[in-house]
Amino acid sequence: MSKFQRFLYITFIFFLLNSGHALCHTKGIRFRSSKGKHSHRQSTMTGTHGSEQQFMQWVKFVGSLNHSVFKTAKNKLFPSYTLTVDKNQAKGDFTTIQDAIDSLPLVNLVRVVIKVHAGVYTEKVNIPPLKSFITIEGSGADETIVQWGDTAQTPGPRGQPLGTYASATFAVNSPYFIAKNITFKNTTPVPPPGAVGKQAVAFRISADTATFLGCKFLGAQDTLYDHLGRHYYKDCYIEGSVDFIFGNGLSLFEVSNLIPDLYI
Repeated sequence: MSKFQRFLYITFIFFLLNSGHALCHTKGIRFRSSKGKHSHRQSTMTGTHGSEQQFMQWVKFVGSLNHSVFKTAKNKLFPSYTLTVDKNQAKGDFTTIQDAIDSLPLVNLVRVVIKVHAGVYTEKVNIPPLKSFITIEGSGADETIVQWGDTAQTPGPRGQPLGTYASATFAVNSPYFIAKNITFKNTTPVPPPGAVGKQAVAFRISADTATFLGCKFLGAQDTLYDHLGRHYYKDCYIEGSVDFIFGNGLSLFEVSNLIPDLYI
């Protein structure tokens, strides 16, 4: 991103955050009667709101990041709505997580809960910088699994290696992200000793103020890329080898299991 593009980006976000209006959408949402089996309804926000408030207390304790253009939005907890993802098209609004994310507006300032039903979702997911306030909620870490198998050596769109940064199965680039009861996995097998370019990230978080509750992060080399920002992990399970938690994030791990595999 050039300096001019960065300037426009910050100016645009500043304007939106001070406009006082929530941005939302109806694209891709199938509205049904409240009596319907799969009706959309506003979330009670009990669990999500509580988790976010708990994390905000910790964020306040460690201090604010001056570079976070979203820091003034931390108290803007607009009423949320829910989207569902199911491998069976008849049971959800979308069949992939990425489709649900792509349906959101370019700039999202409303808490959106994306409930991912049980199943193994073999897809590479990316949340862009302006789509903040997204919650990904699975049906249980052992029931809902997102997996992919890229490595740093995997050829990218232009034929060049992806690199560690772009190898992530699930990448988050926007603030105020929450993940609950879901597994993020990189399926790349364990590399032989001395192998080069086998970094295979399961999850990358490159934004401020993110919360992870009851999640699993599974991989071999470089499982969790705790890249940038302040992050809160509670009741999580993280497994891998060769600096399997790395990055420049300022993070708190509470009641979590960090499992280094024996082959490191």
